[in-house]
Amino acid sequence: MAALPAAHVKLTAQNLRTLKRINQKANRAIKPVSNYDHWGTMMDHWDYPVDGKGDCKIYALYKRKLLMEAGFPRQALLMTVVRDLNNEGHTILTVKTDKGDLVLDNLVDEIRPWNATGYYFLKRQSQQNPNIWVSINQRGGTPKT
Repeated sequence: MAALPAAHVKLTAQNLRTLKRINQKANRAIKPVSNYDHWGTMMDHWDYPVDGKGDCKIYALYKRKLLMEAGFPRQALLMTVVRDLNNEGHTILTVKTDKGDLVLDNLVDEIRPWNATGYYFLKRQSQQNPNIWVSINQRGGTPKT
């Protein structure tokens, strides 16, 4: 894949509605299943929910696909690896906006700023090249309840 210039989404009311709609659509369309229960292996699977089941990576990939189909730039939709509130590995989708980074998460229907998740951010895709991961190592504040 060719490198692309970094991009962000203008956070208009319409774009925020689209983000919320797609986040909720994906959260409801996929049945949460661990890799082991789904595939019989602990190996990571990065795929779309072809059978309607999957773990957090499948949710995030599906959300990215739907947002790209809705016209959002790929460089603003970044797969992100965090440690969740139970200190377990978790994958979310980060959306770069002109008002800061927002998180689409299969554990929470609400779209939140990255620093209102309570997650520890480990790494995410580069905006220019999705095959490169950028280290973050930063805690995302206190989760808003």
